[in-house]
Amino acid sequence: MTILGIDPGLATMGWGAISYDGVKPRILDYGALITPPDMPMPQRLLSLFDGVEELCKRFDPDDIAMEELFFCKNVTTAIAVGEARGAAMVAMRKHTNNLFEYTPMQIKQAVTGYGKADKKQVQQMVKLLLNLPEIPRPDDAADGLAIAITHAHSMRMRQSYRI
Repeated sequence: MTILGIDPGLATMGWGAISYDGVKPRILDYGALITPPDMPMPQRLLSLFDGVEELCKRFDPDDIAMEELFFCKNVTTAIAVGEARGAAMVAMRKHTNNLFEYTPMQIKQAVTGYGKADKKQVQQMVKLLLNLPEIPRPDDAADGLAIAITHAHSMRMRQSYRI
C-alpha cells in the first residue's frame, strides 16, 4: 500500500510518501511544495493544487492522509492555510475517495508515543522509524512523513479518520 501524507500550508506544504506492508513503513520520497509570498493568492492556490495533483500522479497513493487544522491565535493565518488545504483536498479527491485526517496530537501520539511531544521529538522518530541517515528537511516534509506513518499505524481503525 502507498500512503501520501500532506502537511497543509500556504507558503510551504510538506509531503511524504511511504509504502506500508502491514508491518513496517518504508520511505518512497518526501519534499515540500513552496509558494512565494509575493505571488497572488489565486496563483499560489493553483500552484499547490497542481503540485498535489502531480504527487498523486507520481505515487498513485492508495490512501492520502492530511493534518487537521488546529489554530488558536492567528485567524488570518488559519484562513490562508484553510484555503491551501482546500486546494490540496480538491486535487486529492480527484485521485481517490480514500482521504483521511489526523489531529496534531494524534500524529504526535502515533509517531512518538506521547501526544504532547515537541517538533524535534517527532522529527527524530520519523528519522528512526524510516531508517533515514538524517532528519528530513524542510520540517514540513518531516511532518508529511509523520502524517503518513500515523495513517499506517492507524490502519485497523482507518475508517474513523476518513474525511
